Amino acid sequence: MSRILVIEDEQAIADLERDYLELSGFDVDIEHDGKAGMKKALSRHYDMYILDVMLPGIDGFEICSKIRNLRDTPIIMVSARKEDIDKIRGLGLGADDYMTKPFSPSELVARVKAHMARYRRLTNSDDNGTDRSITIRGLRMDPESHRVWVNGEEKSLTTKEFEVLFFLAEHPNHVFTKEELFRRVWNMDSYGDIATVTVHVKKVRDKIEKDKNNPEYIETIWGVGYRFKR
Repeated sequence: MSRILVIEDEQAIADLERDYLELSGFDVDIEHDGKAGMKKALSRHYDMYILDVMLPGIDGFEICSKIRNLRDTPIIMVSARKEDIDKIRGLGLGADDYMTKPFSPSELVARVKAHMARYRRLTNSDDNGTDRSITIRGLRMDPESHRVWVNGEEKSLTTKEFEVLFFLAEHPNHVFTKEELFRRVWNMDSYGDIATVTVHVKKVRDKIEKDKNNPEYIETIWGVGYRFKR
């Protein structure tokens, strides 16, 4: 059974999230304090983390950063704050998704399932012996080991950053809108979360492009979306 850690200071919300997740077959632990939550997150194995942003002791941003430094397990951040800067900050720290309160518990469950499914597919070592690695102009991606090299130098990408890059590279010269990328990579409709795609593409470029103003790999098609240049 997959185990999820929910760090949420509002008891009613935490209990509601746990009820819906447990009804969907997940094992759920809850912490209401930032310090206790971070200690548990870093000392035990979990298949998913759901972090509130505003927490007593240590906020969700710091917990997200600490987790991401050690693990590539999926992270969903939730907050009542609607400012784009908070969403961009959370995604920039390595969160896979960001949900704004109030939200439907069924939507949370759908997102949890989608992120877990993609993470398992990405990390599944059994691929019938087929080599799916991609090498293009000095960029090499190995989906089995989840590793990326640029001109022989290994780059550290989060799970979702790798998925975005690998998906685009698997479909070179095809232009994808941000909505299409969210639907294909995140396995769900965008719900208006266009910033999620924008932030992840920016983070990937920061790590693999020599000149971000003249990208060699991921090109912006203004007014449309992105494409990987073959």
